[in-house]
Amino acid sequence: MASTSLFLPTTAGAAAAATARRYPFFSHRSHSHVPSTRLRRAPRLVAVSAATSPASSSLDALIFDCDGVILESENLHRQAYNDAFAHFGVRCPPASADPLCWDEAFYDELQNRIGGGKPKMRWYFGENGWPSSKIFETPPSTDSDKEKLVDIIQDWKTERYKEIIKSGTVEPRPGVLQLMDEVKGAGHKLAVCSAATKSSVIMCLENLIGLERFNGLDCFLAVQPGRKSKKKTPEPEVHSQEQHHSSCSPSSASHLQGDDVKLKKPDPTIYITAAEKLGVESKNCLVVEDSVIGLLAAKGAGMSCVITYTPSTASQDFTDAIATYPDLSNVRLEDLKLLLRKTLVTG
Repeated sequence: MASTSLFLPTTAGAAAAATARRYPFFSHRSHSHVPSTRLRRAPRLVAVSAATSPASSSLDALIFDCDGVILESENLHRQAYNDAFAHFGVRCPPASADPLCWDEAFYDELQNRIGGGKPKMRWYFGENGWPSSKIFETPPSTDSDKEKLVDIIQDWKTERYKEIIKSGTVEPRPGVLQLMDEVKGAGHKLAVCSAATKSSVIMCLENLIGLERFNGLDCFLAVQPGRKSKKKTPEPEVHSQEQHHSSCSPSSASHLQGDDVKLKKPDPTIYITAAEKLGVESKNCLVVEDSVIGLLAAKGAGMSCVITYTPSTASQDFTDAIATYPDLSNVRLEDLKLLLRKTLVTG
């Protein structure tokens, strides 16, 4: 199968910071290069003793990202994309002998620079040429056909990803369930805000944290960008989201009626909306993220953020996080309360 490789351009200083905050990262293209942000080794684990924490706390809500935080999902998404490329015979460039295949090193960089599956494909195809496929024998040339191609591939990929999650081979990251239960048990508000497709996030949460915890969330938001065309795609193997929605339990289905946001991280809208829905001030929310994209979104919403990094994000610049952890197995609620209180006091 055809594979891709990646050579990142280097930037520094203010220019890199500006690039990291620009969305959707398409302004300054360099052929076959993923738009870059400044990378540094993640800060060491911050250890905080809960013994010094007062009884009261300024923490009102803990907000989890999903992919990379609740589960390590990078390779699962990559597998689903490559399966979709093979299913539709996506060849990019069009003259390639084999279907497109994103290798692990390339996808690590791609998913850490560009949030959302459709923006990833739009950027990649824009840089390397729109592909030939079973959907369009010749590369699409109009905007509507390009959007149709991306929509069909993304729908199929989403269903494939859900099949992988439902297989029973995927588990939540260490410490996630324990911390969630601590938060709810202490009477604090708990939320999940994900930039992934809403139906796939619901599938992840139902299977990984369980229906009881999912239904107990005080807020659940995902990004559900609208399509330019309302026409249904002809691909018969793509299951609609409405078909998936009907499989939810009545209580979990109520989450589907909540407001979604249309802008991907690092845009802060999803976290600003969460604070509004939770009825709390942004400064009293603490976000758990795994990447610099999520960190930028949290900071843009006026929220403090802790990082639980993955192997693919460990080298990113997490200077603006108030703590970094390899996972949440040794993180307790009292630790997070103390961290946030110190952050608010020192300003």
